[in-house]
Amino acid sequence: MTGVPLRHQRVSRVLAREIRGGRHPAGERLPGEHALAERFGVSRTTVRAALAELFEQGLITTRSGKGSYVLFDGRPPDDPLGWARAQALRGDASRERLLAVRETHDTALATELGLEKDAFVCVERTRELVADGTVLSYERSHLPPVPAVRELPARGLGTGESLSEVLLRAGLRPDHGEQRVCGRRIDAHEAELLHRAPGEWFLETRRTSRTADDAFVEHVVSLLDPDHFRLTLTFG
Repeated sequence: MTGVPLRHQRVSRVLAREIRGGRHPAGERLPGEHALAERFGVSRTTVRAALAELFEQGLITTRSGKGSYVLFDGRPPDDPLGWARAQALRGDASRERLLAVRETHDTALATELGLEKDAFVCVERTRELVADGTVLSYERSHLPPVPAVRELPARGLGTGESLSEVLLRAGLRPDHGEQRVCGRRIDAHEAELLHRAPGEWFLETRRTSRTADDAFVEHVVSLLDPDHFRLTLTFG
């Protein structure tokens, strides 16, 4: 009948509404096909079609032999609130792991960024699902060693404290910059950090931000699991 949605569309709309409403948080495994079929009074074929629709909408991902998992809601990893705060506010079932905070010198990066000095404070972090420990991303940030930032290697990042907050306290407010995105295979060192196999495909983003008077704020390289992150462009 014209105007009446197919059964799988009705199922996908209900599940999509629940996901967007927070009933199924990011990282949660959805009930299996059999359980969903019983809940909605439909066949497993209908459930598969509904899950395929949710996958196309970027709301879930399916892992072979494990089931369907809810994805993140599309908020960029460089959210103005900072990763830690933004994740906490949404109640995502993921956690950040701080790998290292250290002072470093990188002449090649300084040349690339047009900086006179090659000193940086480098912060390395990963984010993983609480449910099964799957590592979703690896982030390496290079920051200018100004006073409020230079103390980080000694004290580390506080619980729930974001790099965005640290930079603001240092008087570094991002105003403009550039970001590049590509897909590539991870190398052996990256695979060890991400607990994956060398050669797996990841999204890579490189973002450089500067203040209104063009002072350097931050250079970030992120490796993102494409099952959990996607690129969204807006225009107009």
